[in-house]
Amino acid sequence: MQLNFDRRVADSLPTTWVDRAPLALRPYLRLARYDRPVGFWLLALPCWMGLMLARTGQGLGWVDLWYAGLFAIGAIAMRGAGCTYNDIVDRDLDARVARTAGRPLPAGTVSLKQAWLFLAGQALAGLVVLVQLPLAAIGVGLGSLLLVAAYPFMKRITWWPQAWLGLTFNWGIPVGYTAAAGTVDAAAIALYAGAVFWTLGYDTIYAHQDSEDDALAGVKSTARLFGETSQYWVAGFYGANAVLAALAIWLTGASPWAVLPFTLYTAHLFNQVRRLDIEDGARCLALFRSNRTSGLLLVATLAAGALLPA
Repeated sequence: MQLNFDRRVADSLPTTWVDRAPLALRPYLRLARYDRPVGFWLLALPCWMGLMLARTGQGLGWVDLWYAGLFAIGAIAMRGAGCTYNDIVDRDLDARVARTAGRPLPAGTVSLKQAWLFLAGQALAGLVVLVQLPLAAIGVGLGSLLLVAAYPFMKRITWWPQAWLGLTFNWGIPVGYTAAAGTVDAAAIALYAGAVFWTLGYDTIYAHQDSEDDALAGVKSTARLFGETSQYWVAGFYGANAVLAALAIWLTGASPWAVLPFTLYTAHLFNQVRRLDIEDGARCLALFRSNRTSGLLLVATLAAGALLPA
């Protein structure tokens, strides 16, 4: 098997502050993906969504700001831990894909033992954050461990690893909702299900950067499964997301003013579909990254539903 490692892959080009960090720190910063901060956002935003949805009609106070800050710190710690674990499990596969061959483990800039120790340190930081939450939310948070542990193996056994990622990355919705409301109800479940479809859409776009190399390495993905029909599938996923998010908002009796930011949110999603070109890796990466804006618009929608008058 021969891969073209000289190909310029958009998501592996050294263009961030990490490349100017002290040399000894760079492999660890890359292992935790500090050079790709959109992942931190995509893990924190669902937590904030759950928190905002639970506060509809109740107003927001200092405790919500405290929780929002904890979720931001926890997202950084646990996204870094998840990426480190994923690289430990995938180190042999990563060496066979152009975009990932330069990662610290396949490149040999971090040893396997060092990676495990780094993972443990990040997981401990995440645990310190988790135990600051109410007991019910701690229990829900611990429920994500099985999802996190199994995720790196999904690309080997199913064409739908993006669905598992959706279940994993959006677990912050029930955690945030439980932290604020003390329980999980139909509104939280609807929002969580909608967010899974959101992830299915944006990670299918992302996976098109690797589709050729994934085929050579035997890695499965929805990008490979859908191929030329991906644009229609992404549109369907985003449509399902919009319907379920609207249902969640309706179930909480949110302010009708939420319609305005929600309209911007759905327009932003479908603009991604309109612009999608699966043959253009740089565009796929840019569209994927734009989901930080998507998530912020949905958080704004839920905050409007909670704070503005009915």
